Amino acid sequence: MNVLLGGFVIFATFVTLCNASCFFIPNERFPGDSTRECTDLKGNKHPINSKWQTDNCERCSCYETEIICCTLIATPVGYDKKRCRRIFKKEDCKYIVVEKKDSKKTCPIDQWIL
Repeated sequence: MNVLLGGFVIFATFVTLCNASCFFIPNERFPGDSTRECTDLKGNKHPINSKWQTDNCERCSCYETEIICCTLIATPVGYDKKRCRRIFKKEDCKYIVVEKKDSKKTCPIDQWIL
């Protein structure tokens, strides 16, 4: 019983964290439609049960009833904002935090949000 309860707590925490940074797109189906694909917001087709990464740094999954997309970007919030600034690296889908006076020096970060 404790294993089941522990598993539920972990699952609930994961779902809560994911819901803060995910969205879904209903997969429109029509009676008699046997199509086994999803259409994303740009009109691209993806097979059912496939996954892909978008240009906007989102990881998407195609299911029979919907597409679910979640951001891959963690945003730094716990750093010295007077001395440092954050820079977004789109090619890596991540932020770095560097000193304002010397962008070759990184700053410590102690908090991130999704």
